[in-house]
Formats: sequence, structure tokens, C-alpha cells
Amino acid sequence: MTPSGPPPRQLPLDLAHEEARTRDDLVVTPANARAVALVESWPDWPSSVTVLAGPAGAGKSHLAAIWRAHSGARQVAADRIDGATLAAAEHGPVLVDDADSAARDETALFHLINTVRGADTHLLLTARRFPTGWGVRLPDLLSRLKAAALVEIDEPDDVLLAGVIVKLFADRQVAVEPHVVQFLVRRIERSLSTAQQVVERLDRAALERKTRITRALAADVVGAMETG
Repeated sequence: MTPSGPPPRQLPLDLAHEEARTRDDLVVTPANARAVALVESWPDWPSSVTVLAGPAGAGKSHLAAIWRAHSGARQVAADRIDGATLAAAEHGPVLVDDADSAARDETALFHLINTVRGADTHLLLTARRFPTGWGVRLPDLLSRLKAAALVEIDEPDDVLLAGVIVKLFADRQVAVEPHVVQFLVRRIERSLSTAQQVVERLDRAALERKTRITRALAADVVGAMETG
């Protein structure tokens, strides 16, 4: 006699899915249009030092990756600025992601800004907040940061969030119906990082259950995220 019960679930392989971060993959809406215009206008920037600020998951890293590919900038962590970084800054652009990190080396960042300004090259700093909210302890550094050009990315609007969700599924070679995307836009936190998490969990759940991604499956996954 065949045993009853739910069918066994398939355990999917934990394969890495690299997020596409080229200009063609970027969704542009009023929420990020000013920041996109800044990236595309390089090297005609209003200042040698520019701060790109926005909430977590707003797409700063994507824009920074586009600028780095376009400019050939050297990327360095805020706590890893060294002599080699300063030497590179004398000849070309530099990118410091998460410049508002508590682990940043303020003295090294101060010297980097001075080097960039002296060499007339460019420095792009990404952060969640503008410099006045970083808690900078070094007065000379704060003075330099206040003189930087400031560009802000707003929280994702519906169009941007929907476009990013579609793109994230496409990165995984998964097609999702528009009504499922709109359901997700209405239900999840307005954050691109949350969109990435929900897409990953939906893809995994669909593989486990051997089913396509439906509104019902999306409701299950989002509900579990909200209660978890």
C-alpha cells in the first residue's frame, strides 16, 4: 500500500546568483535619476569629492559599480586606505564604499581627500547619510567633507522596486507574472535589499516545491519573512 502524506520536497543546490550591475541592468526612476545623471556625467563633476548617499538597499553599490567600470576607479574599503591608495589617487579616480562605516580611518580619509584635490582627480564616497550624520571626530576631515558635492538617492518608488524585482528574477533566469510582482511591491519593505532577500527565498521555495512562483507562494514567503 502506497503511504499517504505530502510529496517529498526537493532540496535545491545552494548556487550563487550574481546580481547583474551593469548600466543596462539599472532601472531609472525619479528616485535615483539625479544620482544616475551624476554617474553618467563623469568626469564633468562639480567637485573632486562627491558623496552619494541613500538608505540601505537603495542601489548605491550598483551605481558605484557602474561608475567604477566607466572610470576605472580603484576601490578601497574605508578602513583600508593606505599609501598605495594615495599613490593611485594621484593618477586616477578612487571609490570608497560605505564611507560612513564606524571602522573608517579618518586620518587616512583626510589625506586621501587632500591627495585627490591636489591632483585634480575624483573621489566617490557612498554612505547611508550625508557627512554631518557620520559622527566624524576629526574636525579637518569634517570640514573637507562639508565641501564635497552631495547627491542623494531616495527610497525606491513603486516603479523602481518593481523593475528591480523583475531584474533580480531575470538574474536567476526566472520569469514571474506581473501580478505577482505588484503583490510583492505592495507587501515588502521599500528596500532593494529586502527585494533581493524575497526573490532569493521565492526562488528557493519554488525549487523545493517544484512549482512556479505564484501569488499564493509569494504570500507564504512574505508572511514567513514578516513573522520570522
